[in-house]
Amino acid sequence: MAMPPPSTLKYIIIGDTGVGKSSLLLQFKEKRFQPANGSTTNVEFAAKMITINDEPIKLKIWDTVGLETFRSITRSYYRDSAGALLVYDITRRETFNHLGSWLEDAREHAGANVTIMLIGNKCDLARRRAVNTEEGEQFAEEHGLFFMETSAKTARNVEAAFINTAAAIRENIEDRGSDASDECSPCSFMQEKWDLNQSSFQSGGGFQRGVGRCPRLTLVAAAAESYCKSNKVLLLTLFPC
Repeated sequence: MAMPPPSTLKYIIIGDTGVGKSSLLLQFKEKRFQPANGSTTNVEFAAKMITINDEPIKLKIWDTVGLETFRSITRSYYRDSAGALLVYDITRRETFNHLGSWLEDAREHAGANVTIMLIGNKCDLARRRAVNTEEGEQFAEEHGLFFMETSAKTARNVEAAFINTAAAIRENIEDRGSDASDECSPCSFMQEKWDLNQSSFQSGGGFQRGVGRCPRLTLVAAAAESYCKSNKVLLLTLFPC
C-alpha cells in the first residue's frame, strides 16, 4: 500500500545569539555536533522527513543564524510557521530573561495558533547552570508552552523536541478542524503537573514527569508513546539532566 504524500510543517528556531540554535538543527538533521566559531549571518534552512502515527511529515526548519544579533528578523521569517523552538542557554541567565520578547514576536508575527516548544539548551554543562529546570517549567506553564532541556552536543532530547512539536501541531490542526469548541489550544495546554510512574509507559525508562492537559493529544517521545485518553493525562515527557 502506497504511503500518502507527506504533510509539510514549517518550523522556526528563535532565541538569543549563541544559545545553540544552529547546533540543534545540525544535530537533528545530520546527527552530529560542530562547535560554534562565532555567530554566522545567514538564514539557514534544512528539511527532514519524520513519521507521526504512520503519517509522513516533512519538516522545513529555518534558523536565524546570527540575524538575531541585529534584531533584523523580518515578518517573512515567521510567516506560515506552524511551530517554533524558543531556545535559551541554561548557563546564561540573560538568554532566559529575553524569552518574553522572543515569545511576543513569535505570537505577533506567526499567529496565536503557533505551537511553541521552550528549550533549555546545553544541559551537558549542568555544573555551569544559571537557570534551573523549575524556572523553565514555570515559564512554560505561565505562557502555554511545551518545555524540554536538551544538549545539542550529546543529542539529549534533540530529536524528541522536534518530533513532539510536530505531533502537537498535527493534533492541533485536526482539533481545530473537527471541533471548534475544543479548548485544546497552545495557550490552554499547560495547566497542571503530575508526577509519573514509569511503569505507566509501554517502554522507555527515564520518563519522570509530564506537564500539560489535553483530551486527545498524542505526543511521541524518544522511546515511548503516551496517549491522552482523559482530561488528566500526560502531554509531554521530560528527561531531566
